[in-house]
Amino acid sequence: MKNVLLAASEAVPFIKTGGLADVIGSLPKYFDKKEYDVRVILPKYACMDRSLLRGLKKSAETEVCLNWRKQYAGVYQGEADGIIYYFIDNEYYFSGPAPYDQIYLDAEKFAYFSKAVLTVLPLLDFCPDIIHCNDWQTGLIPVFLKTQFQADSFYRHIKTIFTIHNMRYQGRWYMDAYRDITGLPDSCFTMDTMECYGQANPFKGGIVESDIITTVSESYAKEIQERDGGEGLDGLMRARGCRLFGIINGLDYSVYNPETDPLIAANFGVGNWQDQKKLNKKALQEQMELGVRDDVFLIGMVSRMTDQKGFDLVAQKIEEIMKLQDVQLVLQGSGEEKYESMLVSFSKKYQHRMAVRIGYSEELAHRIYASADTFLMPSMFEPCGLSQLISLRYGTVPIVRETGGLKDTIKPYQEGNQTGTGFSFTAYHADDMMSVIRCAYHVYRNHREQWNDVVLRGMQQDYSWIKSAEKYAELYDMLVQIKSTEIEQEKVRQEAEKAAVLLRKKVDETLSQKSMGKKVEDSKPKKTAGKNKRSTSKKRK
Repeated sequence: MKNVLLAASEAVPFIKTGGLADVIGSLPKYFDKKEYDVRVILPKYACMDRSLLRGLKKSAETEVCLNWRKQYAGVYQGEADGIIYYFIDNEYYFSGPAPYDQIYLDAEKFAYFSKAVLTVLPLLDFCPDIIHCNDWQTGLIPVFLKTQFQADSFYRHIKTIFTIHNMRYQGRWYMDAYRDITGLPDSCFTMDTMECYGQANPFKGGIVESDIITTVSESYAKEIQERDGGEGLDGLMRARGCRLFGIINGLDYSVYNPETDPLIAANFGVGNWQDQKKLNKKALQEQMELGVRDDVFLIGMVSRMTDQKGFDLVAQKIEEIMKLQDVQLVLQGSGEEKYESMLVSFSKKYQHRMAVRIGYSEELAHRIYASADTFLMPSMFEPCGLSQLISLRYGTVPIVRETGGLKDTIKPYQEGNQTGTGFSFTAYHADDMMSVIRCAYHVYRNHREQWNDVVLRGMQQDYSWIKSAEKYAELYDMLVQIKSTEIEQEKVRQEAEKAAVLLRKKVDETLSQKSMGKKVEDSKPKKTAGKNKRSTSKKRK
């Protein structure tokens, strides 16, 4: 049995702010439980849904030494979807209204969490072969492990994987602050370790000290080794390239399944999607106060409203999009105030054709995926992306920019090409985005049979977690094999040391015996010179 502990700052169903939670909540379910015991450890935030925590049981408590600080750490244990979860409890750090706060608070909060994960391990009924860390919030786990824990035999052979979900967020903060928080030696704050442009960087520490680094798509693994995508760490990523693997995120088909989804107006599959999507479109149009027509080209977006997600391009072309005949636009999300205000303003200008909801509703998100004809994702960069995978599953054709996971998962439509699953553009430019929107609009209105083929191909794609879990399993197997080899080598080394000690002991004993023999020989009475002289004189006579 291979024991793996996934350490992260969020996971569904307990707490979610983004795609990381979906990954951590889904991935463990797809390993063969006869071979892999995969568990999850999270902070026990006060803002978690209390109804989900009622079944938790306290299993341990201890103190965590964070430099000069000694902080309480309780451990609660529970189960969800057959997976065991551990929760680190500390009201001082985790009592805020949201999982994340300002960096000066989060730096200490997640340094504490990282140290607590390692500190509580001997108190659990579970010793991991591998700790699988995720993003900067757990980047200090490999650093603490190497510098403060691995001298202990319990921790000596634990291996680490560090998964990069988004290169942009690195947890950088003042060097002296991290020194004071962590108590790590000066050797951890050099250019070769956590120092990064004059600041301390736990994200970099995780990359440097982990045995393996992964990221969430093959294209993103290449992009972060380039200057534009490396966010200041491209040189490090190239140096660690031999240990870097790109594994596309999967989709939890038990949650995102249009045939059984309880949140949508009408369930459907590949056999009846055309009629049932019309019912979903009608229900969404009524809910969002759009004109109820099944022949309009309905564009959907569910996203953070930021530059990274391409909203600067949307801002430039929204008037042009709305000038297309028989087009509707529905958006849900939150983000930068300038985009929120702009979109709300345009929704008032284009009443019954454009609808915007600021905030996030899981139900509305599912309904947009199930109802729209196309889903727009013009991201500046996208490590993996889940929305395009959900869209494929729900028969909604993605329009994406070719970057990261979007490039890996969406095959571009070409006229006469029977392999396309969506529409894409390469350059991050508003005109390029608008051109591909026009192309999709043209195919939808004038070549509906080809459009339907694109929809069907997308619905038949397999982006479940099964394939991704198999690739992670290969990495786990490799690390466990390395661990086994190291243990065997350590045994051989220990046996050799014992043999050397015995040999030295025998040599010492032999030398000691010889030395004693010489002393005995030396202590015997010697013949006198006078006797020799008498015997000589007798011979002369």
